[in-house]
Amino acid sequence: MKPCLMLALFLAVAAATTAAAQSKKEATEEMGTPEQRAACGPDVGRFCRSVKPEDGPFAYLDCLQKNREKLRPACVKVISGGAP
Repeated sequence: MKPCLMLALFLAVAAATTAAAQSKKEATEEMGTPEQRAACGPDVGRFCRSVKPEDGPFAYLDCLQKNREKLRPACVKVISGGAP
């Protein structure tokens, strides 16, 4: 393979990897405030393992709502619109 073709291929892979990492970071940041994530993170881990970040924030909220009776009080407060 020619050196310039290898460099172009490397740069394309690097750009795609960087874009994917940035997209995942943005998706995570859209999943609530740090306080909301702290209040509900353990419950998401227990009850919403099948939900993926690419499913969006409403998928997590829907999962938490379906498991509301099992959630910790801090998370219930957050998903009810109260401060954590």
